[in-house]
Amino acid sequence: MLRLVRMMKFGVAVAAAVTLASLSTQSHAQTGTVHLRIIKAGFIVGAGGGSGTLIYNGQRYRLSVGGVSVGTIGIASARLSGVAYNLHSPQDIAGVYESAGAGVAVVGGPKVARLQNANGVVLQLHGVQLGLEANLSLGGMTITLR
Repeated sequence: MLRLVRMMKFGVAVAAAVTLASLSTQSHAQTGTVHLRIIKAGFIVGAGGGSGTLIYNGQRYRLSVGGVSVGTIGIASARLSGVAYNLHSPQDIAGVYESAGAGVAVVGGPKVARLQNANGVVLQLHGVQLGLEANLSLGGMTITLR
C-alpha cells in the first residue's frame, strides 16, 4: 500500500513537471497611458480626426486618430484620457477600434468609452466633450502610430 502511494506521488510529480515544461512562455501584456484629442463633425455621416500620445514603458509615442460614423449630427471635440490594456509592444495600439453607443452632448459633457481592436488591445477612456452632437452610431475609430 505504501509503495502504491509513493508511485502515485511520483506519477503526479512527473505529470506536473511535464505540464509545466510543455507550457510556452508567453510575454506578459502590459498597460500604457493614452491621451487623445478628437474633433468630429457631420450630418448623417460624420467624420472625425485627431491626435494623441501613448506612454508605454516610459516612452512617448505620437498617435493619429481617424474615424467615420453613421447617424452623427453636429460638431464636437473631445479630450480623452485613459488606459490601454493588453499591449505587448507599442505597435499593438494601431488598428480599428469598434464601439456602439448613443448619446447627446450640448456645450459640454462627460464621455466614457471602452473600445477594442483586433490585436486585443482594450482602451478605457474618459474625458469631456465640448460642442453639440447627437448620435446613434456604430462607428470605428482608427489609431495609427506617427
